[in-house]
Amino acid sequence: MKKLVVLLFPFLFLACGNQPEVIEDMGDASFELLNQDSVAVTFPDDFEGEYVVMGFIYTNCPDICSLITQNLVQIQKDMNYPEDVQFVAATFDPMRDTPSALRKYGEAFNVGENFTFLTGDSTEVFALMDSARVRSQVSMRDTTGDGRELYFINHSDKIMVLDKQARVIFEYGGSQKVIPTVVQEDLNKVR
Repeated sequence: MKKLVVLLFPFLFLACGNQPEVIEDMGDASFELLNQDSVAVTFPDDFEGEYVVMGFIYTNCPDICSLITQNLVQIQKDMNYPEDVQFVAATFDPMRDTPSALRKYGEAFNVGENFTFLTGDSTEVFALMDSARVRSQVSMRDTTGDGRELYFINHSDKIMVLDKQARVIFEYGGSQKVIPTVVQEDLNKVR
């Protein structure tokens, strides 16, 4: 009996050792969105079988959204544009963040091929945000002299990693400077 236990112990360790705790299972969720090229995307289904590094932004953000996006791009570059990892930035401002606005925003950050921006119908976008536990609230609203509505949004600061089964396995403060290194280290442990 002792020999059996000794022989099984390494296999149990290997089976459980590198698997992080599941924070949230999004595998049963389905959100009909659009990418920066106005192509329909079903999230997370269209990314099945790949890791997803995902941040939440809006393009008119005066502060941390650009840091979140820079971190996503830096992770992508540091990992040499891995084929089994998709990088996603989802907006919580679908009224202003149209596919063309997101494309222009992505071009300014020089994102790579495996980088997708997501927007869509407000109902779908807000359902995704609820599922990902991302909170946002308009903090200031005004109308410009030419009649355009101007507003800013207070929001969660988050980057999360989904495994190949669309389970959230890591979450981070998305605008922190050390995040690219930490995300890369965590992904390398589970890939």
